[in-house]
Amino acid sequence: MIVIRNVFQLKFGKTREAVALMKEGRAIEKRVMSGLDYSSRVLTDVTGAFYTLVLEITVPDLATYEKNSPRLFGDKEWQAHYQKVAPLVETGHREIFTIVD
Repeated sequence: MIVIRNVFQLKFGKTREAVALMKEGRAIEKRVMSGLDYSSRVLTDVTGAFYTLVLEITVPDLATYEKNSPRLFGDKEWQAHYQKVAPLVETGHREIFTIVD
């Protein structure tokens, strides 16, 4: 299994709004990615850099993510949703891990 963490550094004070939007986005994900071995969750900082939000995705392998991500990113509802999220983000990066245990 693979964990993909999309780490977003949000603009000052935008965590509550971003979390609400991420919940909406996960509903779109569930619809678009139904039938796949795919799960996601949203995390926020407790310590470390302030205003950090993580969208964590778990898939069987990287090939599954690469094959199916265009399905999500090509969805018109997802694209419209992402336009609401982007203005809240200062910067971000992606981390990919293999689940060992």
